[in-house]
Amino acid sequence: MVDTDVYSYLTSSNPNRGLPYRPHLQGNTIALSFITVGEQYAGYLRMISRGDGTSPDYRKLEAGLRLVVVVPYDLEICKTFGDLKATLKNPEGTDRVIPTNDLWIAACAKRHSLALVTNNRKDFEGIRGLNIISEAPGRKAR
Repeated sequence: MVDTDVYSYLTSSNPNRGLPYRPHLQGNTIALSFITVGEQYAGYLRMISRGDGTSPDYRKLEAGLRLVVVVPYDLEICKTFGDLKATLKNPEGTDRVIPTNDLWIAACAKRHSLALVTNNRKDFEGIRGLNIISEAPGRKAR
């Protein structure tokens, strides 16, 4: 499963942004969470609302989305999300807060036993049962 940041790098007009992640994805089917798809549409709508003369091409966005598997929500993903939200702890035992959309993406990957390719290692690192692949530096030890 590819996180929103890496998918954005791969589909960026700057082909170098996604280079570090291409070897991890070569020969594999790219899966995106329903959350990532929503975030992609939100990014396009933000570009329109800026009114800076840029005109995003929905056809390009949707053509790219036809090339991936979109993982929809289901009851098991909801249960996984609930479990993660209720049980995630920081190393010192306090509740760990992860941005909600990232927690949904983690739940999708974990529920389907998919590795998560992300540049946002810090939010996903240490989630039990979640295999992450990242070129970003890890969290600092306390």
